[in-house]
Amino acid sequence: MSDQRTEKYAERLSLMIQSETVSAKGEQDKTKFYRFHELLRQLFPSLFSVADFEDFDGSILLRWKGTNPQLQPIMLMNHHDVVEASGAWSYPPFSGEIADGKLFGRGALDTKGGLWAMLQAADELAAEGFTPTRDVYFISSCNEETSGAGSDAISSALVERGIRFFMVLDEGGMIINEPIGGAKGNYAMIGVGEKGSADLKFIARSAGGHASTPPKDTPLVRLGKFMAAVEKNNLFRAEISPTVCAMFRAISDSMSGALKPILGHPKLFSPILCRVIPSVSVAAGAMLKTTVAFTMASGSEGTNVLPQEAWVIGNMRYSHHQGAEDSIAEIAALAEKFDIETVVLDRGIQSGLSDHKSAAFALVERAVGAVYPQVRTSPYVMTGASDCRYMSRVSDNCLRFTPFIIDDAQLDSVHGIDENVSIDTLAPAVDFYRYIITEVQNEG
Repeated sequence: MSDQRTEKYAERLSLMIQSETVSAKGEQDKTKFYRFHELLRQLFPSLFSVADFEDFDGSILLRWKGTNPQLQPIMLMNHHDVVEASGAWSYPPFSGEIADGKLFGRGALDTKGGLWAMLQAADELAAEGFTPTRDVYFISSCNEETSGAGSDAISSALVERGIRFFMVLDEGGMIINEPIGGAKGNYAMIGVGEKGSADLKFIARSAGGHASTPPKDTPLVRLGKFMAAVEKNNLFRAEISPTVCAMFRAISDSMSGALKPILGHPKLFSPILCRVIPSVSVAAGAMLKTTVAFTMASGSEGTNVLPQEAWVIGNMRYSHHQGAEDSIAEIAALAEKFDIETVVLDRGIQSGLSDHKSAAFALVERAVGAVYPQVRTSPYVMTGASDCRYMSRVSDNCLRFTPFIIDDAQLDSVHGIDENVSIDTLAPAVDFYRYIITEVQNEG
């Protein structure tokens, strides 16, 4: 790739980073998002000249019409809202600073980088005179980081219009080195589904009183014992799904040692893997079962007052095999043993699991191979949530992948300090989306 191309791409993405689009719960003023939309029009004029534009209260839908309405369309997605950027950054988080071969700023990876790459690819093709055979939709929400309302509304509208998609491609896994310890080489991790996300409130009550004469098992003590029990006990069923089986087999190809044959035959060694994998990789272990993380808490307002009511919030990521109802019932039964009430604040949405043997998955694999010939591919189950969960309503093939090569520090920078993307991975990302848009036209 030319340095000139890389420099131009980095400057364009930098402008998108500089347009601050932090989303907040309950936000009504969408001015900054509409300002960002205008920037997109300026950066991608060829695409906007050939595509129909719809606004969904700050979230956007672009439709590039194809010549054959009988073919199912495709959808490319990446949200344009970002999380707040507190802490001491090396460069201001909305400066889009380019330094040491990297572009720094909130959204560089999550997910203005992916949004830029897919729109840049389409804009170049439109400028070259390319006309798609099937419709190509581009979706970008302004509230993925908060409510997900934008993609929820867009998917509902598409359902009403009776539109089914050949494939949906949203943010997700990236190209990482050694996804599990011992698996040498770079892997493109392609998400075929995501765990559901539910928010639960656990409430412990008492008569209260003065801290000078504390009884046994006050609300905070019971909550503490409960949380310790959740962490200690194997509360949820571990299971190796066909997707995780395929991931283990793919990763075992580059391994050596005792774990190689075990990962290579995951069904045979399922009981061993369910015990061992969580200690080998926290991320891989989370794919095997429902998890709960306790994130918020409250007690009394005085240091010398026993609370009449104390609570903790648990963020549950439920597995496909156990689901929301069963997972919530399991933890509620445990909470009851400690005289704790369980309140479901948000049950979340269970997304489907797409087939890693589908034509859509194979297309993404070919695109990776064409752009990154030395990179292996593997399916996996996302443990985080994305807008793609709403698109299970309109497609059986909802995939989650962002075509950037990243290292461990860059992965940790997502939602953290010094979020950044290497500028030498920008041009390949554009080439990846160009491949998807052009080659999908040849799919049955």
